[in-house]
Amino acid sequence: MSGSPFISPGTGRRRRRAPWLRWAAAGAALAAAVAAAVVLLGGGSSPARGHRPRTAARVAAHAPATGPRLSPDGLPLATPALALRGIGDPAADAVSIHFHHPPRSGLLFDLDSGRVLWQRAAERQVPIASLTKMMTALLAVRSIPPDGLVRVTRAAIATNGSKVGVLPLGRHIPVRTMLYGLLLPSGNDAAVALAQRAAGSVGRFVDRMNHEAARLGLGCTRFSSPSGYYDQGNFSCPADLAVLAHADLEQPRIASVTRTYSAVLPFPIKGGKLYLYNNNPLLIYGYPGTTGLKTGYTEASGRCLVATAERDGVRLGVIVLDSDAPGTQAKQLLDRAFEHVYHLPRAAEQPMPKGA
Repeated sequence: MSGSPFISPGTGRRRRRAPWLRWAAAGAALAAAVAAAVVLLGGGSSPARGHRPRTAARVAAHAPATGPRLSPDGLPLATPALALRGIGDPAADAVSIHFHHPPRSGLLFDLDSGRVLWQRAAERQVPIASLTKMMTALLAVRSIPPDGLVRVTRAAIATNGSKVGVLPLGRHIPVRTMLYGLLLPSGNDAAVALAQRAAGSVGRFVDRMNHEAARLGLGCTRFSSPSGYYDQGNFSCPADLAVLAHADLEQPRIASVTRTYSAVLPFPIKGGKLYLYNNNPLLIYGYPGTTGLKTGYTEASGRCLVATAERDGVRLGVIVLDSDAPGTQAKQLLDRAFEHVYHLPRAAEQPMPKGA
């Protein structure tokens, strides 16, 4: 009898000598069948050659998160008060524009509806320098009454970077004056003094800043100082800054300051007056309808601008971060939106210098 290619010689003799092998083979086949059925019922598949099986730890790492979304500081995030419609979908943007040197990230949006009109890496975390003071102002007006006074401390005077510069040590300054000093010349000394007045210390104030960021739903924002002078641990993104800008302009005490180009305020120094000027290039060069909001610069952040403007009831905000010409780019984006999206007549504007 010729041998079968599937049964080696002597197999029959081995089966006769060891009948238990037949039962073992049958059991193995049954186990394989059961395992295959489990895979089919569970929708899984066996691992391909060279791939490790997914252990419990690996499965947990790939499982969808079930807990609350957390801020960069580890705090639960609330739902933003301004829902940005179209964020993350630049193909749907109503405004298209080509910049020879585009900003690192940016956003153009409707302050009332939240409609996104133009975006560039709008959820990218980047240093924001003195744009930080948008949060400092928000907490200051919520914590200090309009007729409140702010003491000028030694720590405020010793602060580095841009300053109001003439704050008299130990004197008490009206909070309104300090807000102008914070938001027009971007005074780091005013930021420290306001933080100490609002929370008792700079450290406690920074904690409040991060808690408020989470309460506003700012998912890519973290603060490490009230001024933004130091970049480490201090960052945000255009999407979050849009929500913060909306919150700022909801506060009349902030809105009245940020739309102002220059201010003359009573002050306890020789002459009795403090003269302040806004750094916002849209206000400097008279862009029609400008209502705010804040500039920023460090070497790490580059030149940054959060600008807002209103015409015929249309309120728009524009954010350009790390830009070679923040004022010019903000103006071009706002012009496109007012004219081509909302069909408003072109306003008379004075030219803006190159690089502004």
